[in-house]
Amino acid sequence: MRPWLSRLTMLCVSVLLLAGLVLSRPDDSSRSAQRLSVDHRRFDLRQHLDPEVHMNISEIIRRWGYPAEEHEVVTEDGYILTVNRIPQGLRRAAGVRPVVYLQHGLLAAGSNWITNPPATGLGYVLADAGYDVWLGNSRGNTWSRKHQSLRPDQDEYWRFSHDEMALKDLPTAVDYILKVTGQEQIYYIGHSQGTTIGFMAFSTLPELASKVKLFVALAPVATVEFTESPMTKLSGLPEFLIWEVFGRKDFLPQSHMIEWFAEHVCAKILLKELCGNLFFILCGFDEKNLNVSRTPVYTTHCPAGTSVQNMVHWAQAVHAGRLMAFDFGTAGNMKHYNQSTPPEYRVQDMKVPTALFSGGQDTLADPKDVAILLTQVSNLVFHRHIDHWDHLDFIWGLDAPEQMFPYILKLLQQHH
Repeated sequence: MRPWLSRLTMLCVSVLLLAGLVLSRPDDSSRSAQRLSVDHRRFDLRQHLDPEVHMNISEIIRRWGYPAEEHEVVTEDGYILTVNRIPQGLRRAAGVRPVVYLQHGLLAAGSNWITNPPATGLGYVLADAGYDVWLGNSRGNTWSRKHQSLRPDQDEYWRFSHDEMALKDLPTAVDYILKVTGQEQIYYIGHSQGTTIGFMAFSTLPELASKVKLFVALAPVATVEFTESPMTKLSGLPEFLIWEVFGRKDFLPQSHMIEWFAEHVCAKILLKELCGNLFFILCGFDEKNLNVSRTPVYTTHCPAGTSVQNMVHWAQAVHAGRLMAFDFGTAGNMKHYNQSTPPEYRVQDMKVPTALFSGGQDTLADPKDVAILLTQVSNLVFHRHIDHWDHLDFIWGLDAPEQMFPYILKLLQQHH
């Protein structure tokens, strides 16, 4: 099949899949009407395109007056990851600043923590509170696409899932940060897949776990047995069909098409809320708790892409109902794991002090899955359930300064 035709086919199937997700999404008429309501006061009436649409992570940070650094970290298997840093806040404080490492979720990037203005962006809030803030970028996303010997146009480059993010990317990044800062431990804050990576890594790698003072899990995901997110509709497809439709390379990378969509569709006043519904339908959102005027920035920087293999891994997780390594099939598992089935990650083996923040309206980190997780975390030091929060409120919620930030800051101070 010609490349352009293959891409067109993939796009058509994706659109049909998305249409099915939207049409099959459980919703009552009153909620639909509420989501379609337009609060014109929330919109930027100037219609000027936000300059952050075309900025990288460091440029966005500097735009608000904060210092920014970019570091490249090389994993044991040759992936070159970009790790962004906000070394301090607007008020330059002397002395050692404790390190906080922020890890984004599925299809996302380190930009998640800084695409809200400083008052509602966790990256800025932590920097102003006296922390040395580092923003991770998982292999294969917009900012971590380099490799020592492979290219993104090769299938081999994309042969990874969140197994490698947990067991290779995270340990390498943490060791690099500790070396640069001269510190012995970090605070780790993850969102969604960022928490999954933490559960996998800290339960499997005791040496890495010993370097973490506190694990703060936002919208925590260990199992996805009960998830009702439209994203999990993908798991309904036979695995061979997922490979056939989406190929064996990247899934939803940042592209000129997305950038055009953000600039020419999301930036129009009357279409902002519609655009928000189309994009955020995959993860769920509450438009009343979202800065809708920044939708063009959100949609330009996210989705930031991952591997198709990673999406297949998540589809496997829905079926398995457990936190398992990637299933290569019987023969492939024997080759990779020396056993016929993929190994299971045992969250209960994790000894790191852990704080959980969950949302009552979260369809990805479903409350029923979180309830199971609560019984497995052996060193649970805190749990806050925010009943009206959805999956994306943890990174972009307007009321985060009241609902979440004070609790995180207090937890960090208590585990100093």
